[in-house]
Amino acid sequence: MGIKEISWFFLSVLFHCFSFKTLLSNGASTITAGESISGDQTIISEPDGNFELGFFSPGNKSQNYYVGIWYRKISERTIVWEANRDKPISDKSSSQLKLLEDGNLVLLDSTKASIWSTNLTSITLNSTEAALLDSGNLVLRQKLNSSAFIWQSFDHQTNTWLPGGKLGLNKLTNTSQMLTSWKNSEDPAMGIFSCELDPSGSSQYFLLWNSSQSYWTSGSWNGHIFSLVPEMENNNYFYYSYVSNQNESYFTYNVYNTSLISRFVIDLTGQVKQFLWLDGVGWDLFWSQPRLVCDVYALCGPFGTCNGKDLPFCECLQGFKPRSTKNYYNLSDWSGGCVRRTPLLCGNNVSTNREKDGFLQMPNMRLPLHPQSLEVENVQACELACLNNCSCTAYAYDGGCSIWEGDLLNVELLSQGNSGGGNLYLKLSASELSNLRGKKKGSVIGTIVGVIAGVVLLLGSVLVLFWWLWRRNVFGPSNQIDGSLVQFSYRNLQIATKNFSKQIGRGGFGSVFKGTLPDLTVIAVKKLEGLSQGEKQFRSEVSTIGMIQHINLVRLCGFCCQGTKRILVYDFMPNGSLDSHLFHDKKDYEILDWKKRYQIALGTARGLAYLHEKCRDCIIHCDVKPENILLDAEFCPKVADFGMAKLVGREFSRVLTSMKGTIGYLAPEWISGVAITAKADVYSYGMMLFELISGRRNSDQCGDGKFRYFPTWAARKINENEEILSLLDCRLDGYADHAEVTRACKVACWCIQDDEAHRPSMGLVLQMLEGVMDVKPPPLSRTLQSSVDIHEDSFESSSNWGLRTTTSQAKCTTESTISMT
Repeated sequence: MGIKEISWFFLSVLFHCFSFKTLLSNGASTITAGESISGDQTIISEPDGNFELGFFSPGNKSQNYYVGIWYRKISERTIVWEANRDKPISDKSSSQLKLLEDGNLVLLDSTKASIWSTNLTSITLNSTEAALLDSGNLVLRQKLNSSAFIWQSFDHQTNTWLPGGKLGLNKLTNTSQMLTSWKNSEDPAMGIFSCELDPSGSSQYFLLWNSSQSYWTSGSWNGHIFSLVPEMENNNYFYYSYVSNQNESYFTYNVYNTSLISRFVIDLTGQVKQFLWLDGVGWDLFWSQPRLVCDVYALCGPFGTCNGKDLPFCECLQGFKPRSTKNYYNLSDWSGGCVRRTPLLCGNNVSTNREKDGFLQMPNMRLPLHPQSLEVENVQACELACLNNCSCTAYAYDGGCSIWEGDLLNVELLSQGNSGGGNLYLKLSASELSNLRGKKKGSVIGTIVGVIAGVVLLLGSVLVLFWWLWRRNVFGPSNQIDGSLVQFSYRNLQIATKNFSKQIGRGGFGSVFKGTLPDLTVIAVKKLEGLSQGEKQFRSEVSTIGMIQHINLVRLCGFCCQGTKRILVYDFMPNGSLDSHLFHDKKDYEILDWKKRYQIALGTARGLAYLHEKCRDCIIHCDVKPENILLDAEFCPKVADFGMAKLVGREFSRVLTSMKGTIGYLAPEWISGVAITAKADVYSYGMMLFELISGRRNSDQCGDGKFRYFPTWAARKINENEEILSLLDCRLDGYADHAEVTRACKVACWCIQDDEAHRPSMGLVLQMLEGVMDVKPPPLSRTLQSSVDIHEDSFESSSNWGLRTTTSQAKCTTESTISMT
């Protein structure tokens, strides 16, 4: 190679070096002025690499690309922020995310046109850098002062709210930091559902449809939780703050355990959802609001009806078809709704073959919103008024005439027994009604033929059935299994509960009603709601306790499994649940004396020990809390609600399952995602035992703005051999057996040890409470120790834990405190 060729070679190499100088290698944590990323290049968050930023394409078939941020250390790619959500690019290789010398971060497409920018002004040239933080926050900051943020993605959230981010209102610019849903599962463009702080200044959040129609509110902030979000109560995993000053109002949240991966999302369904990541399980739904998907305004679009059971949640009304089949059935985008299969004739309402448009009766429907009322004499006049009005699409008559013009929104077929429905008469074309009549006629003929063919065989069966009903009494149960578990008919339970009119409780899976059988036996009837969840809980509860009998376990008398109806029938407990006696100031609830409380603690321990150690399979309850301890007429405790229970064969020591239970009672191993043992119930029992002693929730927000956590204070007193009776519910005025209180406190501390190996079994717990076994001084768990270490200055002695006033806000004293800020 000659000198000339060598020179050209080095010039070529030098040219390529300069060409690639502005491109970052994969794995950088910052972008400085003049640098960029494109194609598959990414930057990784600092310092631990929790998040990654780069180009992505949503869905399997999308040809669009976006700049976004996603979790880096979990198996399922989950996008938490998008830069150009409304302006996709088609080629990631020729596009660049670049930091300009003027300090702006911009996205340039293949023609070098600006697709997205941070739009900053008045910045010193070459003074900034872009960095991705481990919180998931993309920031522009001063190079000489990394804590001085000039711009951050947390101020421009999309559909996901991460811990540490703000959701609020800038009072100076009158702009909101809001969450907005994706348009569909493959398009992150702004959808029709949003979540924002009340722009009028109150401390509550609204969910909005099309930025106008509010369909859910969080309720006002009371200094501890939002009044209509009870899931925030008794929460040991997240802490919340609300800030309001002359410049801004905002809400933020964080996690106590920084290794916990959580996200808050406004979903395609219009619901806000909190998720937790569990290794080996995936994203586990923590809570959602509104609880029922059909409560979301106009979820199914015009002429769509919500079923609320399972995906797809929406379907078109009879005579209609999706405006976009792909969006409706494949992308979970129902906003376009449905359109008529056949146009209305309208005008003279008569076709060439003399057929007329008419109405299809749809019984037990939740009627659409915004009806118009007409003064007419009868239902025929109401029908005629709608028929002659070309804009009228439906009518209803219940003594008064209501008509709807234009699109029908929020239509829902209600389940049987659900009140609030009515007959909706939907206007359809003559040909559509003719087709429906033809199908119905064919169906009727087929049914008649089938009935005639089988009448001889059925006649004998019918006679036997009538004889059996006569012997059994028409109001009695319809089947009995193994002499104990009874299968009831839905009609019988309707009669027993007077059409489910007296509700005595409500849980996560449905409502509980009081009923009376013909022999005057009083029963509690749990009517499960939500097909998928109800079916799962129904099968779990029947299979778990259907054949188990124990004095401290609630007895399942029977069940109903008829069509989609799932109902469980129990012995009625006249004294309700334990929480109603501990945490309510209502006069009709008795304040439990110490003797009753200790017997409840013993009985509950016996019931759980039986489940863990005496059954053929070990049964882990998974949701031990005061709400699930029922009290009979003699205040004998009965462990109830086995819908989350898990069976473990004796050949296995632990079981892997998704996180279950109630925040405030969950053992640490639930969060880590490892397989659990019966010791998870022991932890929950210990937390409940503390509440039985103190007479109030373990975590409490008081008027002085402090957050009390009773187990920390109790463990500290026990660890330092201080006076134990000061831990007792003050309403008992100190009347309690000192030795029993001390024993109960020590046992509770043993039960809530972080390491499950250090917790006793329920059998040992029972022996310690019965006094058969001595209780050694318990060590202070790591979680409680860290709480003491961090907040030592806020701990003060008090003999008034549990002090109450007659008002709804109990007055707290100076026990262990944790500031909310």
